[in-house]
Amino acid sequence: MLEEEKVKRDATAININGAMMYPDMTIVENASTSKDLSTLVAAVQAAGLVETLSSEGPFTVFAPTNDAFSALPEGTVETLLKPENKATLSGILTYHVVSGNIMAGDLLKMIEEGKGKTTFATVNGATLTAMLVDGKVMIKDATGATATVAIADVKQSNGVVHVIDKVLLPSK
Repeated sequence: MLEEEKVKRDATAININGAMMYPDMTIVENASTSKDLSTLVAAVQAAGLVETLSSEGPFTVFAPTNDAFSALPEGTVETLLKPENKATLSGILTYHVVSGNIMAGDLLKMIEEGKGKTTFATVNGATLTAMLVDGKVMIKDATGATATVAIADVKQSNGVVHVIDKVLLPSK
């Protein structure tokens, strides 16, 4: 019976490069199992956001991969992880979070209704713009840089995660 339950549970999960993301686990619990999201998890811990992103939510998180963090200028991540930069790091991370459950289909509908783009407020109070480019959902930040949604609709017990290929920045 236990094997059957495991198979059923695994059928509800999304595999992100070998890590199973289960819809009955929180954003933090799932991200912690993924080697591709380890920098994000370290940043969430350093910013003191584990409790928030483990709470009921729901939250929509645009989750940058380790490669996205690695693409930042050399030394940026290390500097942001220092205790004296906790507020700055928290501001950057909460810029990747939107209140509510925004699934890919909802986002596409919002883009269509917005005649090619839509904006939405993030938890840190700033806005992001979503658009469709060559059939892919792109998220534009305050600096004008864009991230591509690489994996959409990773359901969590307290929201949804969309894996992106760049770190979004709230200001220049």
